[in-house]
Amino acid sequence: MTNPFFRELGDAMKDEAAKHQMEVILTAGEFDPARQHHQVSDFITRRVDAIVLSPCDSKSIGAAIAEANKAGIPVFTVDIAALASGAKVVSHVATDNLGGGRMAATAMIEALGGRGKVAILDHPEVESVILRVKGFEAELAGQKKEGEGIEVVAKLPGGGAKEKSFKATEDVMQAHPDLNGIFASNDPAALGAVAALEKAGKLGQVKIVGFDGMPEGKQAIKAGKIYADPIQFPDRLGRESVQGIVKYLAGDDVPPTVLIPTALYRKKDGEADPKLK
Repeated sequence: MTNPFFRELGDAMKDEAAKHQMEVILTAGEFDPARQHHQVSDFITRRVDAIVLSPCDSKSIGAAIAEANKAGIPVFTVDIAALASGAKVVSHVATDNLGGGRMAATAMIEALGGRGKVAILDHPEVESVILRVKGFEAELAGQKKEGEGIEVVAKLPGGGAKEKSFKATEDVMQAHPDLNGIFASNDPAALGAVAALEKAGKLGQVKIVGFDGMPEGKQAIKAGKIYADPIQFPDRLGRESVQGIVKYLAGDDVPPTVLIPTALYRKKDGEADPKLK
């Protein structure tokens, strides 16, 4: 819950659940897979009607899901999928992260005029970022022409967190002083990159493309500190998750995957955004 994206998602789930006379018990793993496993065990003990997970680690969450499966409690995932074999998930509601990654690459191509050196602030423990990076790299490769294009020169672990991404950006700038762009896996990572570039006096010289569209990220786009974000819609993700549970518990069919497209948010969008100062 340190990320505003997940706070908005959780609030939307609570609001939607209240419409159906359901209660949401909201907990946060805060990047700790063991803690999240304990939370799932607690839900099983309390005999909840369904469990919704946004895994801290897409692979290690499998054991917790298997326990819920054994207890006969349906498991759903939102935003981040489980990648563990043998773990049964009813339905996964997520942003189209692969498409969003391609959209981020389109923004980077636009920002750099189609050529330059780029680093990625990665977070490969989670499935959503794996897809974002895959889409980003695939789109760059598809746009590359003979002898030109954008080259990914480094991938560093940003952990989806501001402080870790600040340090990773400092490291990549030292290794690649001629860097032209940074693709950050989410807004906290992008804001960490902004802080590192400001400290180095290189903000503006190195273009940043983030991912999320949380208020602080949008504010940085409006200020010209981040070039653009493929933005997500956490409110819709939360509501769709609860609606899927309602259908499932009523005995109706639920699609195994629901993907919600991103939208590209640039400076002009920030300037026209009534929610920003």
